[in-house]
Amino acid sequence: MSRTISIAGRKIGVDQPPYVIAELSANHNGSLDRALAIVDAAHKAGAQAVKLQSYRADTITIDHDGPEFMVHGGLWDGKRLYDLYAEAAMPWDWHEPLFKRGRELGIAVFSSPFDFTAVDLLEKLEAPAYKIASLELCDIPLIERVAKTGKPIVMSTGASELGEVAEAVAAAQAAGAKDLVLLHCTSGYPTPPRDSNLSTIPHLAQMFDAVIG
Repeated sequence: MSRTISIAGRKIGVDQPPYVIAELSANHNGSLDRALAIVDAAHKAGAQAVKLQSYRADTITIDHDGPEFMVHGGLWDGKRLYDLYAEAAMPWDWHEPLFKRGRELGIAVFSSPFDFTAVDLLEKLEAPAYKIASLELCDIPLIERVAKTGKPIVMSTGASELGEVAEAVAAAQAAGAKDLVLLHCTSGYPTPPRDSNLSTIPHLAQMFDAVIG
């Protein structure tokens, strides 16, 4: 089924122009000035929104040296997850100036919260929408907390089976969510074309009462 929703006054749906979300996330490299410059660049490039990630090392992992909490291979080989998240996290006090810059430019700014304290922060900043990261799609209490805000929810589906997506959608709707977006995601960066599974997009559209991307 075809649906249309709105985020910060911009309509999103099959019959609408593409809605481009620029990913800020950890690309700030520890600099608020760089983060603000990314918002500026996203606006200049024509994006409709900028997305942050809102978490702290203490709320996303534990301070532990065990092998399960170390990175094995790749760019961060040998690094502790706790230290990596501490470096990548968006400081709480950066959120307000980033939201302010977005309002000044007329570009929506919202975020992926990873715990209830992040939702509380984003509500104080009047976030126009919420993003549920792929790996949080199974965090039903978080989804319910976000849904109770009444804001639109964009949910990524990487690494999830169809039943898990259905459970997340049902939980969001039962908690009051009216406007849902489901994003097909492979959680592979970069994704080999053979793994893109683009036929999942129309399948999701057939299965769920949501905007699909």
